[in-house]
Amino acid sequence: MTTLIIGGSGFLGTELIKQARTAGHRTVATYHATAPAITSDTAWYPLDLRDPERMAVVAAEVRPRLIINASSGGADWATTAQAPVHLAMIAKQHDSHLVQVSTDAVFSGISRSRYDETCLPDPITPYGAAKAAAETGVLAVHPEAAVVRTSLIIGHGRSVHEQLVHQLAAGTTDGVLFTDDIRCPVHVSDLAAALLELAESGAAGVHHAAGADAVSRHELGVLIARRDGLDAARLAAGLRAESTLPGPLDVRLDSRATQHLLSTRLRGAHEFLVVREGEPQG
Repeated sequence: MTTLIIGGSGFLGTELIKQARTAGHRTVATYHATAPAITSDTAWYPLDLRDPERMAVVAAEVRPRLIINASSGGADWATTAQAPVHLAMIAKQHDSHLVQVSTDAVFSGISRSRYDETCLPDPITPYGAAKAAAETGVLAVHPEAAVVRTSLIIGHGRSVHEQLVHQLAAGTTDGVLFTDDIRCPVHVSDLAAALLELAESGAAGVHHAAGADAVSRHELGVLIARRDGLDAARLAAGLRAESTLPGPLDVRLDSRATQHLLSTRLRGAHEFLVVREGEPQG
């Protein structure tokens, strides 16, 4: 089975490649700016997602059975909103099963706090709007595709959230961690395994794959600091509602329906960020 991972050089993409190879997939991955270290295990293709013609060339050469779009793209509309729709059309043409990774940022966290798969997006940031548009477009042109929303991705000390906590604790950057910004963080290994399961099963429609615990960004920072032996008292607390930074507030993805489909258990932050005796930190 050939699996094409879009955004394979990123944090989630790297974990997807590792797990797909372990599962016996032939893995092919794309990168945008910097070529990763070349190995015999994975074939790499440069790809700018804003170039649908190049996207079509890659798919025609690879002819993947599964495609997982793990790219981010930020708030860039062409990359985050339009490119996934082109990718879905290409996947449909090649009879490839597509998994589009989405985000809890498609919700505002204002009108409610808990969101299941039936809730309609109401984004309040450009990034959330772009991701919401991608969801609609992907499922419109390729109804057999799966859209998988997730939350803050943590793991192995390499996530942006973990790196920020280390910088704040060391005093090398200024900032606060919000106590009113609630999410359901997920471990990158759990998420990658869940995405591969959903891809292999041919799951379609909208799914939620976030961690079991709802925690604030500040509480998440404290858990990371304690795991890594940092001084959690150095992590300043603040309120997003009182800041100038736009963003959703209380967004708790309800992943129970998707969890019933999975053998992978989506652990909560209080579990995967606990330091057990004899285990290395970080």
